[in-house]
Amino acid sequence: MDFIDTNILVYANDSRERKKQKTCVELISAALRSHQGVVSSQVLSEYANVALTKLGQPPRVVRRQLEILSTLRVVSLTPELIIRAIEIKDLYGLSFWDASIIAAAESARCERILSEDMNAGQVYCGVKMTNPLTEGQ
Repeated sequence: MDFIDTNILVYANDSRERKKQKTCVELISAALRSHQGVVSSQVLSEYANVALTKLGQPPRVVRRQLEILSTLRVVSLTPELIIRAIEIKDLYGLSFWDASIIAAAESARCERILSEDMNAGQVYCGVKMTNPLTEGQ
């Protein structure tokens, strides 16, 4: 199972980066079809903020996208996950927000986190960071 980070959702909706957009749309579509994708409430919140502000999407469009994305498995940030994120932050020296992504992916038993933001190939808490935007290049 793959955890999808915010930047994958953003690129899927950013027509300025056509190649990245195509790759990300394909990843998200595959995750929706296979029911093997995971996101967190943090990812959905971050995406909504970027879509509304930087991408300038209308609220009705962002709302519809969130309705569709919420058919993926959504991990809600609980007090236990926040505490785990603090442990991961301390263990690896990451930002709290990156550690929260890893904690959510770990709790969902994901094999990979699809992200452009963290160290590709690095394994955190048994979850491998994968940058699908540079693989094969």
